[in-house]
Amino acid sequence: MPGTKEIRAKIASVKSTQKITKAMQMVATSKMRRAQERMRLARPYAQKMLNVIGHLTEANPDYRHPFLVAREAKAVGIIVVSTDRGLAGALNASVFRQTLHLMREWESRGATVSLCLIGTKGLNFFRRLGTPILASVTGLGDKPRVKDLIGTVKVVLDAYREHKIDRLFLVNAQFVNTMTQKPTVQQLLPIEAIDTEGLPEHWDYIYEPDAAAILDGLLMRYIESQVYRAAVENVASEMAARMVAMKAATDNAGKLINELQLIYNKARQAAITKEISEIVGGAAAV
Repeated sequence: MPGTKEIRAKIASVKSTQKITKAMQMVATSKMRRAQERMRLARPYAQKMLNVIGHLTEANPDYRHPFLVAREAKAVGIIVVSTDRGLAGALNASVFRQTLHLMREWESRGATVSLCLIGTKGLNFFRRLGTPILASVTGLGDKPRVKDLIGTVKVVLDAYREHKIDRLFLVNAQFVNTMTQKPTVQQLLPIEAIDTEGLPEHWDYIYEPDAAAILDGLLMRYIESQVYRAAVENVASEMAARMVAMKAATDNAGKLINELQLIYNKARQAAITKEISEIVGGAAAV
């Protein structure tokens, strides 16, 4: 059994760690609320843009933008959104597992796979696999901005226009609730069929310069908004996962402290008993 001095030192060390994990839990809780608000605002924006795209495609039935035309998938691009920091439980591992499953699925069909990586953890993980990386961006922080993503997204969109990739997917952690974050796969390009059933037959819109030119720019903004939404949602998922992980670490530290305290009490009692026995033995010898 270790001595009381060693046990006291270990208890002090665990208490210090517990304070750190508790502070990280509180910080993650605060940041999660703000990230949830940004996520809530980003979701309807992307949906509204999709509705406007539906209006424009109905206005121009003879014009088919390359982003709307499906072609044989010989090459696939995947945008993977991950975190820049760790201590977020199994969040990144789940996203990477889903990405690897998607990669194997398309490789089994004979397609080549290229990646666009958002986040340090994803870059460090997939760089070791040797998979071609078209673009990457790190250090977005807790408040991703669209302007930090535009350059990376443009590289991928240019690759799609040049037929270097024929499908584009987005993989990120979807925020369900505080306790649940699940990896999701969304096809970005070609944009899947837009439901125009509820659109009016007569148009009151006036397009300048023309609807086709507007559609070109709008589709790019739509893809950028989807990637931005994924980055914001991933931050909310990261903070929720970190909050849960740090709470579990804090609770486990408390349990460990209690166990160490029991061991310390037993060791201290044994030392006192031994000391009393030595005193009694010495007195008896005299």
